[in-house]
Amino acid sequence: MKFTPLTHLTEIQSIPTSGARAVEPFELDGMRLLAIPQLAYDVPGGGIDMNGGDSDTDLLLMRRGDKEYEPFQRIPAPGGEDAEFFRVGERAFLAVASIRHGKGPYEYTTDSHVLEWDGETFRPFQSFRGFAAKQWKHFAIGERHFLALAQGVVVPGHEADNRPSQIYTWDGERFVHLQDVDSLWGYNWHAFTLDGNHFLAYADHVRPSVLLRWNGERFEPYQELADRHGRAFADFTVDGTTYLLVARLQSLSQVLRWDGGKFVVHQTLPGPGAREFAVVHGQDGTVYVVRVNFVLGTPADPTTALNSAVYQWHNDELTLVETFATTGATDVAVIPEEHDLLLAVSNSLTADIRFSGRTVLYRFTR
Repeated sequence: MKFTPLTHLTEIQSIPTSGARAVEPFELDGMRLLAIPQLAYDVPGGGIDMNGGDSDTDLLLMRRGDKEYEPFQRIPAPGGEDAEFFRVGERAFLAVASIRHGKGPYEYTTDSHVLEWDGETFRPFQSFRGFAAKQWKHFAIGERHFLALAQGVVVPGHEADNRPSQIYTWDGERFVHLQDVDSLWGYNWHAFTLDGNHFLAYADHVRPSVLLRWNGERFEPYQELADRHGRAFADFTVDGTTYLLVARLQSLSQVLRWDGGKFVVHQTLPGPGAREFAVVHGQDGTVYVVRVNFVLGTPADPTTALNSAVYQWHNDELTLVETFATTGATDVAVIPEEHDLLLAVSNSLTADIRFSGRTVLYRFTR
């Protein structure tokens, strides 16, 4: 395949958001929607603090109009870190992870909610008491539905309040606890099937990120994926070989290759700061990977204005083909449309460390 780097991203819309931590596209009742959870609002006259602000926030629901996404609904969701849309049969749900509430000092022991669509809006369905919740992930094995919550953070004075990450399963009426996952500062999950095995990758910031395997009753440890600084995962397959991307914030991210029994390091991607990956499949079979970078430095002195990246799979490795400006980027999502493919990128901070950033939509040229 001839390698021809191109400009792939064209900005088409910029949505005002505040501390946006994720962007979740989905279709519902003929509507194309985006759910954007928000961590915090800027406090008038307040100081500069990437972990500060007013966390009594709303989740934004945006609906695709004739030309762009427009405001649709606001849903109370304090300290919003993640939103996950899923279905169980004909029922539609939106799970929202809340890391905290308050204006400082913050309460990290707080509820995260699963909401159900009633035909007009999302209404409360089930609540889960957690500690510093970061991400929900829904997945299914056969007819069985699971919902996993990554949570936890190291906060001085709250050590006894920290909780393990947890996996729930649907009992026909609601989600019930299945098992805990050993963790300290949980961030993310990624479920996939490979060689007849159902795997669940789990990211932790201070403990090892691990790969779990379903044994028919519970998820058991299978292998370590990274020693620390785990943030997120994505997978893709080329010529029959499966690769697993491991995003790490304060270490180098990696591309792991499945060797038939375990994942081994295939490639190391330069530079720390990675927060999320998205895989884009070109119309000619080309594989692209979009990486968004969050911050460099320390919470007391962060650098948020960073270049994020587009890679192309070429000669058995990811090759950088484009960079684009982001500020505290937290998520990237692929949105297929009838004639286009869009990418949505949530920016949680501005270059001067304020929360009033933008969630940006790009047209991706394949």
